[in-house]
Amino acid sequence: MLTIRLTRVGKRKHPLYRLIISEKTRDPWGKALEQLGTYTPHANPAVFECKKDRIEYWIGKGAQCSDTVWNLLVDRGVVKGEKQKKQSVSKRRKEKLAKKVAA
Repeated sequence: MLTIRLTRVGKRKHPLYRLIISEKTRDPWGKALEQLGTYTPHANPAVFECKKDRIEYWIGKGAQCSDTVWNLLVDRGVVKGEKQKKQSVSKRRKEKLAKKVAA
């Protein structure tokens, strides 16, 4: 399965990200099929450059986006849809919530 995701490049404490497409199981710092754009979060305002036509092409071929990439693409109007929420709750917190609900 192909996935569109970010890979980190840049200096320490000043990350730059490349938007790449690669196999989901492949290392993000390994070989990528294609570089689709860049993201610079520390610029004011943040700079997001992408190849819209290539992103639409790969999504049309069945590629999936990571949650972060999907949200960036929705913000910039490259794709249409709702943002994906990514929440993680620790096991300890789940147990606390379950006890609170039971009481």
